[in-house]
Amino acid sequence: MKIDLHSHTNFSDGHLSPEALVLRAHTMQVDVLAITDHDTVAGLEEAHLTQKAQKRPMTIIDGVEISTLWHGFDIHIVGLNVDRHDPQFLSRLATQAETRQQRAQTIADKLAKCGFEGTLERALKLAGQGQVTRAHFARVLVNNYGVASMEAVFKKYLGKGKRAAVKAQWPAIEEAIQWIHDAGGQAVLAHPAHYDMTAKWLRRLVAHFSFHGGDAMESAFPGMSKDKQSLINELVSTHNLLASAGSDFHFPSRWTELGRKLGINSELTPVWHNWALIEQNEVPYSAQGEEMQ
Repeated sequence: MKIDLHSHTNFSDGHLSPEALVLRAHTMQVDVLAITDHDTVAGLEEAHLTQKAQKRPMTIIDGVEISTLWHGFDIHIVGLNVDRHDPQFLSRLATQAETRQQRAQTIADKLAKCGFEGTLERALKLAGQGQVTRAHFARVLVNNYGVASMEAVFKKYLGKGKRAAVKAQWPAIEEAIQWIHDAGGQAVLAHPAHYDMTAKWLRRLVAHFSFHGGDAMESAFPGMSKDKQSLINELVSTHNLLASAGSDFHFPSRWTELGRKLGINSELTPVWHNWALIEQNEVPYSAQGEEMQ
């Protein structure tokens, strides 16, 4: 059974529509897919409608990835099995959308001072009906202003401390956890190995997340070194967290793909261990904690 609990559509910074994402998941033989767009659940209805028209079964998990701020770091908290119709949850996510819009304007103003005029209009057009993100601005600079690559954009302009970087006023981690719990979901610390922090700070982050009621942490995702994998497994175990697995899929590429290399260590308890839709003997494990599938 292939389980992927972190993916994005063009309702945030993914390149595929919800329909195309679901069809891609079928192509990759994914059995359980969580769609976790940044600060919005707007793409989930289309995804469910698409799946209803498919002959092959696949379970779609309603999810979201909430942006938070902790000691100057942008930390992402994934919510799994949230109620996408909950009025309070939708209202809270609406405040995130407002924060994104304010950040987008400030980013555009800073980019204009760097010589890039008109980026906001292009970023909004690229985002379409979805949330505008830094990735949209990066794509605009690559597509329209001659910057060599997305990586180059973040390295020179949009990354932490760079000329067009903007620190949004996201909620605290504990607020996001509460939002997710109030919506009936489980809170998962996303891609902990990707944050630009030392092991000491990562330990502090996980301790904070666990203390405030966080449920799980992503322990399996592509491109993680063995040393970092060992540290992540240790932290999941030490803080009695559940283990989640997600590709953080945004578009098809040689580095990331839906459902690929997402086995978790057999000594950890998966976040789906008590989900009625999962049969325990089909859960993908890696006995040594290495990536598999």
